Amino acid sequence: MAGSMLEWFRELLAPLGPVRARAMFGGHGIYVADEFIAIVVDDVLYLKVDDETRARFEEAGSRPFTYDAGERGEVAMSYWTAPDEALDDPGAMLPWARLALAAARRKPAAKKRAAKATPKPKSLGRSR
Repeated sequence: MAGSMLEWFRELLAPLGPVRARAMFGGHGIYVADEFIAIVVDDVLYLKVDDETRARFEEAGSRPFTYDAGERGEVAMSYWTAPDEALDDPGAMLPWARLALAAARRKPAAKKRAAKATPKPKSLGRSR
């Protein structure tokens, strides 16, 4: 990943609070105020959505991050692209970043997975 894109995404999200990035699955996870609000894969920013925010992202023309889960086929995650206009400056990103932060805060605490949990992708390859 081009470091400059990751740094730009961090700058876009900075108005929400301290931003940190963590390498994971061939991409990066983005945290704001210790909440996991976004992923970056192949220089594309995907923001956290939930049932309350998904329609806003759909209406803006955003698309979900997906990965190939083998026999299960393509799986969509609860991370959607930021609208193009939001990528121009932190002020334009702020309302979308707030939606992502709110979605992350509404997510219930992770529970222990069953022994036959769905395997995680080995790599977050390009979204389709």
